[in-house]
Amino acid sequence: MAAPITPPRVSARRRRPGVIALSLALIAAGGAGVAVLLLQVGDRTDVVTVVRDVQVGQVLTEDDLGKASVALDPAVKAVRTDNLKSVVGKRAAVELKPGSMLAPSQVTKDSLVKAGEQLVPIGLEPKQIPATPLVPGQRVQLVQVPAQGTADTAKTSDAAPQTINGRVVKASGAAPGTGIVVVDVATAATDGPAAAAWEAAGILRLVLAAPGGN
Repeated sequence: MAAPITPPRVSARRRRPGVIALSLALIAAGGAGVAVLLLQVGDRTDVVTVVRDVQVGQVLTEDDLGKASVALDPAVKAVRTDNLKSVVGKRAAVELKPGSMLAPSQVTKDSLVKAGEQLVPIGLEPKQIPATPLVPGQRVQLVQVPAQGTADTAKTSDAAPQTINGRVVKASGAAPGTGIVVVDVATAATDGPAAAAWEAAGILRLVLAAPGGN
């Protein structure tokens, strides 16, 4: 009977102190990098948010606003919570939606309808307004066009159309089915009745004023 074979003896690998020290240094460096990353992620800013719908021109109250802590890019302009009191009582320059951060440019201390102006709501079909979206503050012209089929259409076709200067205060979305857009236009008080009459008669078009125009 053959004698059992004894497995060869494997000597333990020598642990070099230099390798151990290098490993510990790399672990420490990695840990420091993670710590820096966590600190950067944790660098948050307290900002003012919108908690309910606010229409253009509406005065902001504390009930309209909330607070949130976010990681804010320095390029993003937002109202800090320390300045919340400074925006309460101002008007919304644009329509504000819940869940959004409040930017300084979205509020104004000025009334959107100034002294000596009238607000004229105008319902326009798609062909009566530009394809460019209308935004509050945009300068526009209301143009009177001859009614189709009237006897004096040919006589007035070569005459310069009457126009009224205005400013967009608010523009709704297109109504389902009809595509009609309601635009609130601020005009001089003396022009408001004429603009309303043109709109009622269906002889009004809205065009964008040239940049810098009145």
